[in-house]
Amino acid sequence: MPRADFYLIGKPRFREQPLLLVCELARKAVNAGQPLLVLAASREQAEALDDLMWSFDPDEYLPHQIAGLDEDEADVEVLIAPPDQSPPMRPLVLNLRDEPVPGGFERVLEVVPADPAARGPLRERWKHYQAQGLELNKHDM
Repeated sequence: MPRADFYLIGKPRFREQPLLLVCELARKAVNAGQPLLVLAASREQAEALDDLMWSFDPDEYLPHQIAGLDEDEADVEVLIAPPDQSPPMRPLVLNLRDEPVPGGFERVLEVVPADPAARGPLRERWKHYQAQGLELNKHDM
């Protein structure tokens, strides 16, 4: 059964830089041997995440790239897709866009902003995934 995991940002370091949480979740996926597709909200966000994945942990490299730049992207462990790219869906997807992921995944990760005023779209996504029959989980980060 597909599932959706919502990660609520709480810790100060994630509040200051929400993309750090994305890096941590990507590291967990790579360490678990699960290729991850990150759906970025914008080209700028995709590039910022690409830069951060190079530097967030000086002792560990996360194999990653932005979709559309290289033909070998099917093999890369973390594929970052800006909105103008539509790579094939992967079993594990991290969604940073405003709309829910339509399907084709086994598990979707959603990052919930620290600011309660910004959480409206995520409540809608929660309801959407619930209506699709997904198993829902919430994690405080």
